[in-house]
Amino acid sequence: MTASGDQLKAVQHWMQNALIAPASSDPAATEQLIQQPETGNAAQRLAIYQRSYYDRLLTCMREQFPALCHALGRDLFDDFTLDYLREKPPESYTLYDLGRRFADHLAASRPDRDAQDADKENWIDFMINLAQFERQIFVMFDAPGNEGKAFADYETPDDRLELQPCFAICAYGFPVARYYHDVKAETDPSFPPAESSQYALVRNNFITRTLAITEPQHRFLKLMQSGASAPDALVQSASDYALDLGTVQANWAGLKQSWLELGFFIEKRA
Repeated sequence: MTASGDQLKAVQHWMQNALIAPASSDPAATEQLIQQPETGNAAQRLAIYQRSYYDRLLTCMREQFPALCHALGRDLFDDFTLDYLREKPPESYTLYDLGRRFADHLAASRPDRDAQDADKENWIDFMINLAQFERQIFVMFDAPGNEGKAFADYETPDDRLELQPCFAICAYGFPVARYYHDVKAETDPSFPPAESSQYALVRNNFITRTLAITEPQHRFLKLMQSGASAPDALVQSASDYALDLGTVQANWAGLKQSWLELGFFIEKRA
């Protein structure tokens, strides 16, 4: 790298730090590197960029976590977000990854993190679950999918079924999907009580759908994600939950049809 290249890299590094951590900006460097405006001074000119930078990041985070922003209220959400951005500044050139570590940050920085589980605040658990769910929904928008390709149909043998690429299953301690969709519908949902909740998320024709599923269905789909065939996953999930295998297999026909229509499955390649 040339000397001018080294200098450019140093200036870029300084500018990044100045935007991410304004309090650490060196006044002397600011005066040296920022052109003096006709009115005011270099520090004031830099402050415009610093405010604009964080305003843009806050806007992006509100767009990525609309339900969490609603639940916390904008001011408190912004406070949590600014703390997150200072603790874990962006690492990527794209804002797509901006909220990737947000739920983990909320969990690590919760004030009752050292308390026994029974003594932890429910509302914090809900906020963390909601952040995890919204991140999963956001990821589904751009994840590799099966658009433009063939899906499995009812004639596809069960042992040839495979979950499509843009598919996810998740489990939470609160009904976060219901809360999320109520917010998106512009209602004003109240804080929900704790409730074991499992979901399947699937994208078909560039539309992401959320389906509430039972614990045995979650287990079945988890087994398929791990490579088990549908027949083997049926047997194992029935055994895990002490369900009558004959009843499970009889109910599978209707469930399979519903999930095929939603685009859960593709056919395994030979």
